[in-house]
Amino acid sequence: QVQLVESGGGLVQAGGSLRLSCAASRPTFSTLAMGWFRQALGKEREFVAAISWSGDKTSYVDPVKGRFTISRDNAKNTVYLQMNSLKPEGTAVYYCAARHGLVVVTADRYDYWGQGTQVTVSP
Repeated sequence: QVQLVESGGGLVQAGGSLRLSCAASRPTFSTLAMGWFRQALGKEREFVAAISWSGDKTSYVDPVKGRFTISRDNAKNTVYLQMNSLKPEGTAVYYCAARHGLVVVTADRYDYWGQGTQVTVSP
């Protein structure tokens, strides 16, 4: 079992930046692909970004390309999501997820989930 704990959410004005962190409980973190998803009020959970266990492969949803960067530090069992040029439509609960295997963009293929961290972007 892997426990994931997100942090770094908060309130930011449009155009601002936030960096989310997700700390994993197990050293096997370095063998897991990691993803970030978000869920806005009244909407379905959607894929944001993912990174392979080695960090050499990343994937992003089109609306965040060029603004968000996913990275990981396997020595710290932590994955990050740097979010720049935030927009009000980015307001959502952001979830960290982990899976054994390759990077995928589908939520139901992830094995472990964090509790989420709220990101609110004001106009």
